[in-house]
Amino acid sequence: AGIALWEIAGRSTSQAFMVPFSETVMRLIQLAGTANFWQQLAESATLFGTGFALSLIVGVPAGVLLARMPALRVGVEPYIMILYATPMVALIPFILSIMGFGFAPKVLVVFLFGVFPVLYNTVEGARSIKPELIEVARSFRSGEWALWREVMLPYTLPYVMTGVRQAIGRCLVGMVAAEFFLSSTGLGQLIMGASQNFDTGGVFASILIIGLIGVGLMRIGLMIEQHFARWRQ
Repeated sequence: AGIALWEIAGRSTSQAFMVPFSETVMRLIQLAGTANFWQQLAESATLFGTGFALSLIVGVPAGVLLARMPALRVGVEPYIMILYATPMVALIPFILSIMGFGFAPKVLVVFLFGVFPVLYNTVEGARSIKPELIEVARSFRSGEWALWREVMLPYTLPYVMTGVRQAIGRCLVGMVAAEFFLSSTGLGQLIMGASQNFDTGGVFASILIIGLIGVGLMRIGLMIEQHFARWRQ
């Protein structure tokens, strides 16, 4: 019965889609042997790294600040929620009309995809700090900066790393979306070119690369969390 269903699915599915995994691997090896592939990979890595770094630089301090200032959080949280609930892909034409083509608008897209998981997880982590810890720090006459450095940031690190792992996947999606809709470069260009040429193996190979990058980065993030947050155990 299983073989019959597979044959029916094979007849009803385009032959261009039925590509064995071995062909995808062979296509990946062929791509890795070209200089253009590494150039495109470097462009995507630069775009991803810039947008992801900005997400961390903005999201972590802003999250701690919103947790420390309830009045500010109440004032800006509705606007942040509206922006977060808006599909980021729908904002790409708006960003294009304002900033045009280039590297900066693509970085903005990646940043918008990744900043909100970091921001919200940091806020929740900072708000979950036990008041007793704050009181002990105050009893030792810790200033605001010392309180952030010695209490809040170490305590919220596991929450931040959860947001970081979520942001990695979202930033990869934002990277590909920006390369699709703003200017065709990087791995997005490889996917589009392979799709237009009906090179299904090339499409799957490019997608496999993005997936492997995401898994590797998430694994690195987990290792960093386990190293700096061993006190949770």
